[in-house]
Amino acid sequence: MVHDLTGATWRKSNRSAGGECVEVADNLPGVIGVRDSKDAAGPVLAFAPPAWRSFVEHTKRR
Repeated sequence: MVHDLTGATWRKSNRSAGGECVEVADNLPGVIGVRDSKDAAGPVLAFAPPAWRSFVEHTKRR
């Protein structure tokens, strides 16, 4: 499925360092976008909000 990410506001984690990080756009209805901060024009992964929350919670426990 292709999502329209027009108007996405991208942000980096406040824990990112050295340019090796991802950016997240969570201001769009129904989709969370994730991309490589070094390749802003590159591919974007799109997640449903519940799947993204599950991923974030899982990584916090690791």
